[in-house]
Amino acid sequence: MSRKVTDNTKTSRTAARHVDTVIIGSGFAGLGAAIRLTQDGKDDFLVLERGQTVGGTWRDNTYPGAACDVPSHLYSYSFALNPEWTRSFSTQPEIQKYISKVAEKYDVLDKHIFGCDVEEARWNETDARWEIQTSKGNFTAKIIVSAVGALCEPSLPAIDGIEKFEGEIFHSARWDHETDLTGKRVAVIGTGASAIQIVPAIAPKVAHMDVYQRTAPWLLPRSDRPYLGVEKLAFKYLPGFQQLSRAGIYAAREVQVIGLAKAPVFMKPLELIARAKLQYEVRDPELREKVTPNFQIGCKRMLISNNYYPALSRDNVDVVTDGITEVRQNSIVTTDGTEREVDAIIVATGFHVTDSPTFDGIFGKDGRTLNETWSESGMQAYKGASVTNFPNMFFLVGPNTGLGHTSMVFMIESQINYVADAIATIDKKDLRTVEVRKDSLDTYNAQLQKDLASSVWMNGGCASWYLDAHGNNTTLWPGFTFEFRRLTRKFDVDAYTTESNKPGTTTTSNRTKVAVQ
Repeated sequence: MSRKVTDNTKTSRTAARHVDTVIIGSGFAGLGAAIRLTQDGKDDFLVLERGQTVGGTWRDNTYPGAACDVPSHLYSYSFALNPEWTRSFSTQPEIQKYISKVAEKYDVLDKHIFGCDVEEARWNETDARWEIQTSKGNFTAKIIVSAVGALCEPSLPAIDGIEKFEGEIFHSARWDHETDLTGKRVAVIGTGASAIQIVPAIAPKVAHMDVYQRTAPWLLPRSDRPYLGVEKLAFKYLPGFQQLSRAGIYAAREVQVIGLAKAPVFMKPLELIARAKLQYEVRDPELREKVTPNFQIGCKRMLISNNYYPALSRDNVDVVTDGITEVRQNSIVTTDGTEREVDAIIVATGFHVTDSPTFDGIFGKDGRTLNETWSESGMQAYKGASVTNFPNMFFLVGPNTGLGHTSMVFMIESQINYVADAIATIDKKDLRTVEVRKDSLDTYNAQLQKDLASSVWMNGGCASWYLDAHGNNTTLWPGFTFEFRRLTRKFDVDAYTTESNKPGTTTTSNRTKVAVQ
């Protein structure tokens, strides 16, 4: 039976509602945090979600062919394994259904305010709390947990004249399901993870498709198949079978870290597989040359697909490698002067990862925004969770917690462990504020960049969304995920400056000092 969701839409726009903790966003990270707080006996919290339901990126990305590139049994919460997966790699509708069922099962929907867009969050130093302005009123909170995710703000290309296009145009993450592409001339801009799923899904029904490629991706086989009936029964009724399957998938994926982050030479076997796939599936020499990557495998996100190359080989599909100079009312013009008529444009150019607009709405204790704080040195956080100048604020899926080989849910649960223990520590020690020390932050990130220096992401000969404007990889974790799990198992309060609710007392590391009055 579905749970009735509390209607909080009448929250006052003038009188702020106060709670101990506010969680922003309800994808895998925010929902997981809400469940963990509930399990820890915490009741004084709210989840502010701009969408109309849980799910995050899996709610928003409903384009044709949308599916996960991590095996189903690993792409789920460890505390809520799903024996109902129908295939080895799940589609978007199935993942969204899973997330919704978990939210209902763990009874946290009444802690959500949906359709609530967080417009601004400011730290009030005097009252030691966060003041939050939203589309559904004002809130204050002692603690903020930001779970907005890295793939939530679509990135649109800066192309001359694109605003003058008269046909249908939309981002892959904002798919217009009212637009019928049947029999139309369609342009797809981008060849990343979304595009390689969209192109095969719609190519058979469009009149013609131009795929605008800036960089050819590396593709590996997608070992996707429906689960057999006997397997489904085993997942559901045989004790330990699903856990064993999950552990096997995890171990196999974790081996890739050796080549990605430690010694790129070990990526060679994957490159040979990818080259053989390319040779077999793309028979036309001219097309094969176009879609052959010019960088080391793993430098950009490795993609999996069994139908992308065959789709590019269709008679009604062209791959365009010349850059776009202009979009006109009904056409696209490339650098070689060619003008191609088009009825619809699908923008599959990814997301604002290192420069999210959400950074401009979070103001720290010195009045600077998160964006301003990071503009000098790039995105940096301590253990992906804490940033100096932003007391009592924790991030989930923060800087350098991303992965290129396995499930982000594992990293999310690791960070949830850390944040939950931080909140428990704040309560136990009766702390007014906690703020990561600058030296802790700097030391941690210096080691991160040192570890990343030998990775394929920094030495593979490509430019990617993993890198920020300073050339630093502020996106990915440079090691095994079990190392990160160990690092975040407990909240290390000694790395923080803390202020007790006892007047006049602050703590830096293990030394207590009396504040000057």
